[in-house]
Formats: sequence, C-alpha cells, structure tokens
Amino acid sequence: MQPELLRPVAPDVRGTTQIGQFLDRLERERGLRFVGYDELHRWSVDDPDGFWSAVWEHFGVRAHTLHTRVLGNREMPGAEWFPGATLNYAEHAVGRPEDGDEVAVLAYSQTRDRVELTWGRLREQVARARAGLVRLGVGRGDRVVAYLPNIPETLVAFLATASLGAIWASCAPEFGARSVVDRFGQVEPTVLLAVAGYGYGTKDVDRREQVAEIRAGLPTVRYVVHVPYGGDAVPDAVAWADLLAEPGELAFDPVPFAHPLCVLFSSGTTGKPKAIVHGHGGILLEHYKNHALSWDLGPGDRILWFSTTAWMMWNALVSALLVRASIVMIDGNPVHPDLRWQWELAAETRTTLMGASPGYLMACRRGGLEPTREFDLSRLRQIGAAGSPLPPEGYRWVAEQFGPHVLLNVGSGGTDVCSGIVQGSPLQPLWTGEISGACLGVDAKAFDADGKEVVGELGELVITAPMPSMPVGFWGDPDGTRYRDTYFDIWPGVWRHGDWVRFSETGSAIIAGRSDATLNRGGVRLGTAEFYRVVEELPEVLDSLVVHLEDPAGGNGQLLLYVHLRDEVELDDALQRRISTALRTELSPRHVPDAITAVPVVPRNRAGKKLELPVKRILLGAAPDEVSSRDVLTDPTALDAFVALRGSR
Repeated sequence: MQPELLRPVAPDVRGTTQIGQFLDRLERERGLRFVGYDELHRWSVDDPDGFWSAVWEHFGVRAHTLHTRVLGNREMPGAEWFPGATLNYAEHAVGRPEDGDEVAVLAYSQTRDRVELTWGRLREQVARARAGLVRLGVGRGDRVVAYLPNIPETLVAFLATASLGAIWASCAPEFGARSVVDRFGQVEPTVLLAVAGYGYGTKDVDRREQVAEIRAGLPTVRYVVHVPYGGDAVPDAVAWADLLAEPGELAFDPVPFAHPLCVLFSSGTTGKPKAIVHGHGGILLEHYKNHALSWDLGPGDRILWFSTTAWMMWNALVSALLVRASIVMIDGNPVHPDLRWQWELAAETRTTLMGASPGYLMACRRGGLEPTREFDLSRLRQIGAAGSPLPPEGYRWVAEQFGPHVLLNVGSGGTDVCSGIVQGSPLQPLWTGEISGACLGVDAKAFDADGKEVVGELGELVITAPMPSMPVGFWGDPDGTRYRDTYFDIWPGVWRHGDWVRFSETGSAIIAGRSDATLNRGGVRLGTAEFYRVVEELPEVLDSLVVHLEDPAGGNGQLLLYVHLRDEVELDDALQRRISTALRTELSPRHVPDAITAVPVVPRNRAGKKLELPVKRILLGAAPDEVSSRDVLTDPTALDAFVALRGSR
C-alpha cells in the first residue's frame, strides 16, 4: 500500500538550503548535476572517493598534511580513509577569530542560572583548559574522562582534550559508580573531571559518594578536577578555576585521520558496555555532511537537542559548532516544570533545529500541547526525532502543529557510527510513519537470511560499503576479534547493524526494532515496533513492550505483551479484546499475543530504547543484575515487575 505523502520536497530547495549549495558547487566545479536525492545518493555510495572529497572541499577541512588518496584499503573492516592526512577535530569546532562576539553556546539547567559563551570566550577557555591539562601531564594518546552533565565546562574540556590529541570519554552523573567504572576502567584514564552534584527538577542530587567510589575504582587516575556545579565540592581535587587559571596558546596538535578522538560506550543493557573508538577525521567529515546536508545547519543557525553526556547525541550536538551554528545545552529534568519547557526554550533561543525523542513528541500530542499557538517558533525549520521509532500519529501531529515550512526529520543510526544511517533532508519527501531514506554516503540495505537484498519486506539493516565514521575499533580489542564479531559475524565484508528494517520501492524505511529482539513466530519474523505503533495509539495505553519466548520443542512459543496503562485504567477483558482486535485487524492474526499483562512501567535505557532482550532473559530465569545495570535505566525499578511475573507465566 502506498504510504501517505506528508510533505513533498519544497520547490525552492536548491536556493534556500545547505544541500542546495552543495549541489550548486558540484555542478559548478565538477560538472555534476543531480535531478534529485536518489541520484545524489546513488553517486555518493557508487563513488565514495568523489563524494567524500567533495565534502572535504565544500566544508574547507583544514589539513596539516594532505592525504595521498581518499580511500586506500576499501575492505570492511579495516577501510583506510584519507591516508597521509593529519588534522584535528577541535580546530574546526572552535570557530574562527572573526566570529568573536557572536554567541556560540547557550546553557540552561535546573542547577544554576543561564550561561552564555561567545565564540571568542569559547576559544579563550579552550586555550586555558588545554594549558591546564598540559600542566597535569596530559599528552597525545592519554585518556581524559568526565563524570559531567551537559554544560559548557564539559564542552570546553572535550575540545581542549581533543586539541592535544588526547582521548575523551564521558558519562552522565546520574550513572552510578559501578556503571561508570565499568566504562571508564576499560580506557585507563589519567584525569577525571567530575561534579559533586546537580539539580534535577526541584531535587538536589549529591554525587560526592559516587565520585569517591569512581575515583577508588580507577587506579590509573592521577588527578581529579572538580567542576563547580551546585553547592558541594569534590575533596582533594584540582579546582576548575585553577585548571583555567593561566592563559594558553590556542593550538591544535595534528593527528592522523583515524587517531582516536573519543570513546563512546554501548548501553550496557545486554552485557558489559562496548568501548567504541571514533577517530578525528571520521567524526569530522560525517558530522559536516550530516549537520549541513541533512539537518540544514549553517552559520547563524541554532540547535536545541536534549541529551546527556552518555548519549552519542551529545557528540552530535557539539558538532553543530563545526558548521558555525550555535548550540543550546540543557541539563536537568527535560519535562520540568512540564512538557512546555523545551518549547519555551526553543522560542527564547530562536532555535532553527529542535531535536526531540519520539516519546517526548508523543507525550506532547497526548497532552494536547499546541506549541506554535503558545510560543514564537517562527525560526524553526526542522524538528529532529531519534532514539526510537515515531508512530504515524506523531508524524501527523507535527504536521498539524507546524505546517509545511517545518521539516520533520526522523532518523535512526546509533553510537556505532555516531550519526544517522537512515534519515531525512530538505531534498527528500516525507511519508507518514516512514524515515525518508538512507543517508548520503551510506550504502544501507535490507538483507534476508540468505544475504540477499530485499525491498518491501523486513530484513537485517546492513551497510555494504565503508563510511568514514565507522569505529576505529573497540578499546581493549587489539586483534579486532570483538569488533568483527559485533558487526561482521554473519556476512564477511558487510556491516550488520542489528536493526530490523523494511525499505520501500521509493527508498523510504521503517525501523521495526532490534533484529536480536525480533519475534519469530511459526517461522514468520515480526518486528517489535509494529506492535507498538498499534498498541500505543489506543488511548488507554501509555507504553508497551512485547517479547517472544521460543518453544524448545519447535512450537509457536509464547508471545507476551506488557502494557503500561493510564492512571485509573484497568486491564479488563474488554480492553484486552480491544488490544487483540486492533493487532489482528491492523497487522495480522500472528500478532495477537498469548497473554497481555499490565506493568507499572516499561523499562527503557537512558537513550529511550525499550529493553526487550533484558526482559526476555529475566522471564527465562536470569537475575536482573546479570542482564542490565540499574544505572542505565530511566527508572531503576523498571525490571522488578518482570522478576515477579516470571513465575506466573
């Protein structure tokens, strides 16, 4: 069935967008003319040398030594990008001296008053922090880790670390000590930056005990730097003011293209977090491409996207500085005092791109919010959504509220590539309930079990050609065994991302959930996201989770649906019949669960993703601490109900 066209490509796209400027340059300087996105995308994956060299030139990448070619070894894993080139990510993120008094950073929190940094002030603080880190003995290859919230000091420390060729990793201060040590302990850091506490809504959270435990669990740490935030202090630590006490030279150590920039950690919901290493050049090029050509950001624009420092969206937020857009940093409870707060900030900061989780957008819809009636959002051009699938009703709500001049850009990618794999852009149409297509430079396809491309049916999301921001590797995996086993375990030379996807004939995509959580009932694979689109549209249901417990004897097993209901709603026989009828009618009889159970909350990690696999493992007898650390859950008690339920199924 043909999906509903929600927003066609604007007729003036060539003259009003960053991707239009890129197309004009390709035509003017290379004689390349592309009629639309499909042709441009095909070229971007068929000619990676041409496409990525064009990105390099268009955004003026500053290399200290030039590359000998664009793509050396083309095999995956192990593709070699821009061999011979040396550069530094931070050099591109701190702006230029002429930017001076223009605002680069606006920071809002529930711990202190608003903070503002101009480009000039940002450059000065990065120079001072760099000098301070040098005094602490930090040099190229050393690891600097941060137990910090999304505040300007975190940004300054990250850019100063990168400027030295040292390697950055961060965790949000809501994580407990065990989770932090599980992550930071892998990279053996020399410097730890930390806050003693923070505000979350009306609550003051003391983290001094956690900082002490983290410090004790990281024997390689030589210095702890206390970043003042709230009223308390970290004892026996270098003060942030002392770190920045002396002026320094704003210098940038040139490093090879693949030199480690940062270590991002997987969620840790299905095992020990993977320490994913990303390089300077890969993140630089990918984020130039993504932020300008997909998100349409450029000088004078502003991005607001709530994120903690534990999520790759924090790195994506920071990288808006590359294209000389300013950023809005938010820390605290994102819905305090209510759902209106983020829209209010978007209006106050004159945001041009606002990012939001699908859960937040759906909550605004359920709450009856009308943002454009209440706030001046006239500068807003895009609303980004990522982290989990957005139901069709969310698409329609955004269209109704904001009209055709605001592009809803839904994407899916992840920590593994620190960017999107499928998403939209001003050059692509938007179809209700569907992601517009594969990103430029990403040769994304759906494979069936035999490794053949499929269109119009569910398959494994794969990438069949290298992209620059694929990880340099995993920390502590010297021969690459764990890296290969994670992404290249089924089809050699083909990246298996771990998502279940359906591509349409028009190239649009639907992410149907994690492929390792895909339900296999009677030999038919069912995507979990399909269930959620139907069930969560029922007015009584706030959230839901579905798992399938296989039958070792080869039968259909048990398909179990758990629902979080609105207050004062009971899961009676009538509501169970309504849920089953909706699934049977809108999907198929195979989607009707064997049992429906109400739970007080659906477990999600801090990136908003539902934890189907941990729940499944608990129902099969695993202890909660074996399947997930409570620190990575938005609600630490969310798994308790499933422990109680497993004996009654």
